[in-house]
Amino acid sequence: MPQVEVAYARPDKQEIISVRVPKGTTAVEAVKLSGIAAIFPEIDAESIDMGIFGKAIKRPADHELRDGDRVELYRPLQIDPKQARLNRAKKKSGD
Repeated sequence: MPQVEVAYARPDKQEIISVRVPKGTTAVEAVKLSGIAAIFPEIDAESIDMGIFGKAIKRPADHELRDGDRVELYRPLQIDPKQARLNRAKKKSGD
């Protein structure tokens, strides 16, 4: 049975859970099998954005995992990256 990791982080807490999964398990199934939603109730395995080692998965429900994969769960952005850069530039120019 392949072994994979499921990872999630918030500013105050992070968790990486190792789990053995049946061959052919998808990213969504691995998240459910890991039980990580019991630690972080805000996780909805069906809708959260995911990636494997930093590379986004377009369809996690169809993405079959390989032994050693780490499924990363991504929190929604708090602010648009373009707006964040603008805010930093304005702050810097005001110094």
